Amino acid sequence: MTLLTVWKDTDSSVPVLETIDETEIRDTLATLGARFSRWEIKDFADDASLEEVLALYADEVEAVKQSEGYTLVDVMQLSPSQANYDEVKGPSRQKFLSEHQHDDDEDRFFAKGAGVFYLHVNDQVYALYCEAGDLVSVPANTTHWFDLGVAAPEFTSIRFFHDDDGWVGHFTGNPIADSFPSFDDLQARRAELATA
Repeated sequence: MTLLTVWKDTDSSVPVLETIDETEIRDTLATLGARFSRWEIKDFADDASLEEVLALYADEVEAVKQSEGYTLVDVMQLSPSQANYDEVKGPSRQKFLSEHQHDDDEDRFFAKGAGVFYLHVNDQVYALYCEAGDLVSVPANTTHWFDLGVAAPEFTSIRFFHDDDGWVGHFTGNPIADSFPSFDDLQARRAELATA
């Protein structure tokens, strides 16, 4: 279940919007120029290669490349089954938690696991808790950050780029991420809403 929570950027205590409605999520993000959609989830083994993941979603990936003009597609994976998982998970989380922006759109499809994109736009923070099946596009030059969680982060995402430079972040130095609920907080809230 995808969750969108919006706060004023000066007050993370009371959301101005909290929704699990897919249409409301799509429409709200569209006002920012962000795209949101869902793909059918396809099963793959925990030890599937990046090439196998891309092959599973070949038709969907090709459709996005054609419609958005992407030239580079890769897969980012973080899993407890990785040999270097303990060394990678902490530094990876810290890097993405710092507010930044890109010269290119940031399109991600979650093939497995979950993560939260936080978009800082028009004096508000939009936190999109993404799960397997979610495709989100953060427009170029949109200030944002990403949280993959503390406890046992795990996800596989397909990433799209317009050039061969791939992921290049321009960090703002703003510590705003420290003032808003984390992935783990939003995961707990999502669980509450699912049982309500």
